[in-house]
Amino acid sequence: MGRHDSLYWLEACQSYYASDAYNWPARPTAPGVKTTYRSIEGTFDILPGSASPVTRSEAWCHVEERIRAVMQRFAFAEIRTPVLEPLDLIARGVGELTDIVTKEMFSFERGSTNYVLRPEMTAPVMRAYLQHHLDQRPGEQRLFYMGPCFRAERPQKGRYRQFHQFGAEIIGSTDARADAEIIACTVEIYSALGLGSTLLRINTLGDAESRPRYIQALRAYFEPFSQELSATSQGRLKSNPLRILDTKLEHEAALVQSAPRLMDFVDPDSRAHYEAVKVLLAEVGVPFVEDPFLVRGLDYYSRTAFELESPEIGAQSALAGGGRYDLLSVSVGSRKPVPAVGFAAGMERLLLALEAADAPWPDTLPPTVFLIGLGESAEKAVFGLALRLRQAGLRATHGLRSRSMKAQMRTAHRVGAGYCVIVGDEELASGYAQVKEMTQGVQETVPFDVLPRYLLSHRT
Repeated sequence: MGRHDSLYWLEACQSYYASDAYNWPARPTAPGVKTTYRSIEGTFDILPGSASPVTRSEAWCHVEERIRAVMQRFAFAEIRTPVLEPLDLIARGVGELTDIVTKEMFSFERGSTNYVLRPEMTAPVMRAYLQHHLDQRPGEQRLFYMGPCFRAERPQKGRYRQFHQFGAEIIGSTDARADAEIIACTVEIYSALGLGSTLLRINTLGDAESRPRYIQALRAYFEPFSQELSATSQGRLKSNPLRILDTKLEHEAALVQSAPRLMDFVDPDSRAHYEAVKVLLAEVGVPFVEDPFLVRGLDYYSRTAFELESPEIGAQSALAGGGRYDLLSVSVGSRKPVPAVGFAAGMERLLLALEAADAPWPDTLPPTVFLIGLGESAEKAVFGLALRLRQAGLRATHGLRSRSMKAQMRTAHRVGAGYCVIVGDEELASGYAQVKEMTQGVQETVPFDVLPRYLLSHRT
């Protein structure tokens, strides 16, 4: 890193730590007391053996493996884009008047360029598709992703400043089968994880001409009630009346029930597309309900819109959402529209729903073997022996401090090892290790050269 880069990052850090985004720890109350740093508000550490699935690394690995398995069965290939993107990409892709752009982004400037920590991943995926000319590859592009995103919003249950999304996109097809396949893939992921009590809601947003007509009708409907709306909805009335339809306030929800229906403004081609999607879902047994007020908050959506919910996680019940976004490519620099449909989902929301449903979680995988070295020569031998056992396919570990045999045996019990291999000077001289089975306490003498084979045949 050059001097100018170092100065830049120093200035950026100083600016960040001076802002409200950083949750400073309490100052020491006495001389000589060290400051203890904590994770920033709205972020969290993911740890092995944590009590909550949201912060438990084994739960994350389990869920990620299941997601990848379903994605692979649907022939999706993984794409990974940078966490850092140009601000203009997100502003043009998501919409300059959306809450994400106006209130919820971590952005900064360097030189003449504005950068942002990505708040979502669909626009970056489309940017990568265009940049790398993926349209020149055969067939439609089936892409999936997992990764962190960032929004400078107020933290609450299921909503964090750093959160994690997974999702999938089919790029290059206008066919209703692409929409139905994305929806089926979404539902299958949650089913594979044991979440059967989900609700799929679907709607159509119509084409690029339908949406403005509907927005105009919504604005005309809500304006006479503007004084009854919350400050948030009053702002949305000016910027994007579609967002009022998402209100959770009881008196506003009552107003929504009498609002104009989107379907009354949808063009014939979009209606036909929507009917085809419904037929396909019915044919493959994916249950759904039609929601005339379901919209997508981001500006790039058209035609199909859907949302998957779980009653298990309360008011913030949305697990995943998606739809068709044929015009996003034009917003981010393409000369012509690129048909695309996809979904995005929150990992934290998924983990909360699984926890609420009492889903079983894998335990921390204990080592098969714990090796004990007694004396300096034995400790060196155990270091090499542990590597041999790992290369043979065994989960093996050993202490890295010189301790008594009793203390090391205690550690072996605590980590849940199936076997203890005990090596001292006598064992080194004889060429035989002492192997103790930890459940029954049975101990055998086993030659070093057959130790990997012996343990492989007895492992649990």
